[in-house]
Amino acid sequence: VQLQASGGGLVQAGGSLRLSCAATGRTFSNYVLGWFRQPPGKEREFVAAINWSGDKTRIVHSVEGRFTISRDNYKNMANLQISSLKPEDTAVYFCALKRWNLEGENNYDTLSDNASQYGNWGQGTEVTVSS
Repeated sequence: VQLQASGGGLVQAGGSLRLSCAATGRTFSNYVLGWFRQPPGKEREFVAAINWSGDKTRIVHSVEGRFTISRDNYKNMANLQISSLKPEDTAVYFCALKRWNLEGENNYDTLSDNASQYGNWGQGTEVTVSS
């Protein structure tokens, strides 16, 4: 499965963006999908994850209420809706599939925030928020 994130751009603080993650090659519906971001000069960090069916999500506390994750398995696509953008949201955003599990986990329903458990990383999309 190949993933490609898109939808980034330059926006003013307070604006909104809808990032998309398109999967090609094979279906991605069997996997947890995660969104991560890497701010300039910083490490990659977890943002959100959604389980295989889309009925369970996890959002990092720092962006709760502003970020919404969703997926459409029929379209092989996932989205990250971002509202009330802040300059600290400036980053390259990546989507990935959960491929590796700790004991007791699975890769279709366990919403891990650990980037090392994800694979099929797509090329990211850059979001720049001006103040």
